[in-house]
Amino acid sequence: MDQKNNSNQDDFSSPSETELDLLNSNDTSTKPNFRKLHKNVWAVSVTSFLMDISSEMVINVLPLFLSNVLGVRTNIIGLIEGIAEATSSLLKVFSGWLSDKLGSRKWLAVLGYGLSALSKPFFYFANSWRFVAGIRWTDRVGKGIRTAPRDALVADTVASDQRGLAFGLHRAADTAGAMLGLLISAFLVWRLQASDAPFQQKTFQTIVLVSILPAVLAVIALAVGTQEVKTGKAGSAPKITFKGLGKNFLAFIIIVGIFDLGNSSDAFLVLRAQDRGMSVLHILLMLAVFNLIYALISTPAGILSDKIGRKKLIVGGWIVYALIYLGFALAGTAVHIALLYVAYGFYYGLTYGTAKAMVGDLVPVELRGTAYGSYNAVLGILDFPASLIAGILWSGFGSWAGFGPSAPFYFGADMALIAVILLILWNPTPAENQALPEKV
Repeated sequence: MDQKNNSNQDDFSSPSETELDLLNSNDTSTKPNFRKLHKNVWAVSVTSFLMDISSEMVINVLPLFLSNVLGVRTNIIGLIEGIAEATSSLLKVFSGWLSDKLGSRKWLAVLGYGLSALSKPFFYFANSWRFVAGIRWTDRVGKGIRTAPRDALVADTVASDQRGLAFGLHRAADTAGAMLGLLISAFLVWRLQASDAPFQQKTFQTIVLVSILPAVLAVIALAVGTQEVKTGKAGSAPKITFKGLGKNFLAFIIIVGIFDLGNSSDAFLVLRAQDRGMSVLHILLMLAVFNLIYALISTPAGILSDKIGRKKLIVGGWIVYALIYLGFALAGTAVHIALLYVAYGFYYGLTYGTAKAMVGDLVPVELRGTAYGSYNAVLGILDFPASLIAGILWSGFGSWAGFGPSAPFYFGADMALIAVILLILWNPTPAENQALPEKV
């Protein structure tokens, strides 16, 4: 929007879904129109780009720091990652509800990004897995506060026929930031240690220091670049709820939940790469290429989902995921891992933004914050058993040594195939028949 023609941009009412669609009804072009996207989509995308530069610099080397420097086993790494995501997800319920309750989104998102930025410097002083866990969990608290209001802010400011484009663009910006962050980390590793050496504490601390600046800039970009969106206020208490969100939403959550139970933290993929003989520098370069593919695919996939439907893309993405995880289980060399990780970018690009766009399609506009909170919460809570199961399958528990590095990936492939079958069989009901019984 043009600033000089909108004097009250910082506080406006979100148009209804019907009004947004009517605004676009005269456009018969099938080409995506980036110029029609609201400035909030661009500002949120810039914010995610900057924050992911910071986060991915640190998070992707964190399992290597825990394993190589602190000597932590994979079951503990799974515990840390699982609790971190569960903590984040429980807060997404509250923050999503609160954004609906207040009828606004922006400042909750700013608060969440700010908390994550503040937590980053403390990684510099980490000297035990418990210290790392505390900082990691604090960072995830910030993510839990910001995610649902941010996603609702995007969904509120675009028409339904551009929602896939908006979330695809946001995901592409997010992933481009991740790629740049990984390249910066790779450069620092190349400069600070031998290429064949285990990951070192000094290298980790330098990466942490460099990561602080983009995190601060991300908070500033969101605070300055977005405008508040006023919506109708919801009055129910904060909770994981499906009441009023529809049977379609409930069915989608169940199917995605089954898939997510086998989708453990990507920390295990990093550790699998090192297990197959890949150096720290090559792991970071591999992750950068993964994020490049992810970024390149996300926006076209979002546009395609607007044209052919979200379900087809998600089914295709999950089939790719199952084959990739089977490949990780069978991989014998570092080259195999590298090729699989490139393909892994296609899975993320096809499904991540598309699934979020589908959530926006399935629920009423005034309950989108609650819906995104519930969606992220259910999946995040499942991330705890998913990562814990993966860690135990890999290295066991107590005196039991586990099944070895391949086991978590066989499990993930099996769960993905079950979810694919259920998603193919799922036939969403017409919108007017979605209401759930009052007892739900």
